[in-house]
Amino acid sequence: VQLQAFGGGLVQAGGFLRLSCAASGSSDSLNIMAWYRQAPGKQRELVALISNIGSTEYANSGKGRFTISRDNAKNTVSLQMNSLKLEDTAVYYCYAWRMGTTYWGRGTKVTVSS
Repeated sequence: VQLQAFGGGLVQAGGFLRLSCAASGSSDSLNIMAWYRQAPGKQRELVALISNIGSTEYANSGKGRFTISRDNAKNTVSLQMNSLKLEDTAVYYCYAWRMGTTYWGRGTKVTVSS
C-alpha cells in the first residue's frame, strides 16, 4: 500500500487547510487511517484517526478545530483543519493500518504564519 498526501502549504494563523491522502496498491479496506504530525525538534504525534466504520479519535490539540473523514470506496482520508495556530506548524503524515501492518506516507508540510 502506498500513501500519497496532498494539501499542505503556508497559511496564516486563523486560516484553514484541508489535507488529503490517497491509498493505492490494494483494494482491501484499511482498518485505520490517521494523520500524525511532527514539528521541528519534537516527536511525531497522533493528530486524528478514523476506523473503517467511522469511529474517530482526536488529539486534544485538534479537538473542535480538526475534522477527519474518509471515503472507504476510494481509500482516501482527509483532515480539515480550521482555526490554525502557529503551533500546528509541522510535517503531517498520512498513516494506515491493516491486519497488523502499518503504512506511512511521505508527509506534507504545513506552515502557519502570524
